[in-house]
Amino acid sequence: MRPRVLVTFKMKSKPLEELKRYTDVDIVLYPNVEKLKEIIKDYDGLIVSPLTPVPGEVIERAERLKVISCHSAGYDHVDVKKATERGIYVTKVSGWLSEAVAEFAVGLTIALLRKIAYADKFIRSGKWDSHRTVWSSFKEIETVYGKRVGILGMGAIGKAIARRMRAMGTEVLYWSRSRKEDIEKEVGAVYRTLDEVLRESDIVILALPATPETYHIINEKRAKLLEGKYLVNIGRGTLVDERAIVRALEEGRLKGYATDVFEREPVQEHELFEYEWETVLTPHYAGLSKEAMEDMGFQAVRNLLAVLRGEVPEDLVNPEVLKIRPPEKVKML
Repeated sequence: MRPRVLVTFKMKSKPLEELKRYTDVDIVLYPNVEKLKEIIKDYDGLIVSPLTPVPGEVIERAERLKVISCHSAGYDHVDVKKATERGIYVTKVSGWLSEAVAEFAVGLTIALLRKIAYADKFIRSGKWDSHRTVWSSFKEIETVYGKRVGILGMGAIGKAIARRMRAMGTEVLYWSRSRKEDIEKEVGAVYRTLDEVLRESDIVILALPATPETYHIINEKRAKLLEGKYLVNIGRGTLVDERAIVRALEEGRLKGYATDVFEREPVQEHELFEYEWETVLTPHYAGLSKEAMEDMGFQAVRNLLAVLRGEVPEDLVNPEVLKIRPPEKVKML
């Protein structure tokens, strides 16, 4: 009997074809929690995007489920603890996605310091009446070159950012849960404590996952360490206490804030909208590129199939599950 797999989003056609070679696939687009609770009992595998939460109440109904394959680098939309307790493997993706997000992080940083988004609005609104207007109005524009860039989180995305930033003539500092000697040797990145990175950097880039430990890692106290600096967030919205950031911008302590993520999404209104000169805001799409989406699809499929083959995927999120349900116990292929 072939494994039955549920996909909850519009997966690219090529990885979907690969999945169908080995499993029976149903596609239910963006089901809510109640719908997922109703149907999850019929599936051995689940491939899910961040747009579909998989809370504990869903996992409790998952009688046959062996693997949740996240079509994303983040996995905070899945109750990993509950999945582990139930012996369900949880996986994530990296690869091309990491490169796409890193590229976007650099783009946000350049746009923030060089005021590119503001300049676009400026010219479209018909305000460019003379070169003198621009030269007198666009004050305090800075280059990324020559800056000291601090990266919080040195996983695959953080390393990809570090490589790009070093190539742009910056000095790279970083903080991570553990030292990464490979990136230290490769680009000369210097390990510092979290607060030292905030104090010593000109630009701080957040590339951390959302976990209980990283919730509001930039809080009111740490926001004060960012005085005269720039902050860029391509991790998760919950990394930042947005009220503290708004106060820092209002009081002129923070030079600028660029973010692709927010504490609550989607966003129609926000206090940050008032700070057009000081901010660059984008709608959580750093990883959204044709190449990355297809590569993510293939990775998500490979991760799922690896588990169903009794193998341990490289991007396993919850290695503790191996003791609860060893790979040979979930093998179906």
